[in-house]
Amino acid sequence: MKIEQTLSIIKPNIISNNFIGNIINRLEQAKLYIIASKMIKLSWKEAVSFYIEHKNKSFFSDLINFMISHPIIVQILEGENAIKRNREIMGNTNPKIALAGTLRSDFSNDIIKNGVHGSDSEESADREIKFFFKKDRIFSRI
Repeated sequence: MKIEQTLSIIKPNIISNNFIGNIINRLEQAKLYIIASKMIKLSWKEAVSFYIEHKNKSFFSDLINFMISHPIIVQILEGENAIKRNREIMGNTNPKIALAGTLRSDFSNDIIKNGVHGSDSEESADREIKFFFKKDRIFSRI
């Protein structure tokens, strides 16, 4: 059993459509425990810094504009194999081909406005968690 932490972002379209509780409920049912959470509104600079790895991709500008359009919820999930499990629960990046029953399939319909973000590796999780949270604001529940 490997206990991990991963970053989860509930994106603007989920916030504006009032699906926050649905997302959190699914994560908790999967035994992914929220150990830190906050609602924030990213600035352009913060969004660019967070998504810098996508800077040269064609969708970068659309992604940044979307992510700064409304508040988001950033949270740290903790649990057994949390990174992989969260990504399975989220589904494919493209909601149109995501498996039925995944968050993206159920709550999104656009590859940019795909509802949720989750770290894709331990290295990404570490970097992303540090981007949003100080250690003294993280409270392990396991």
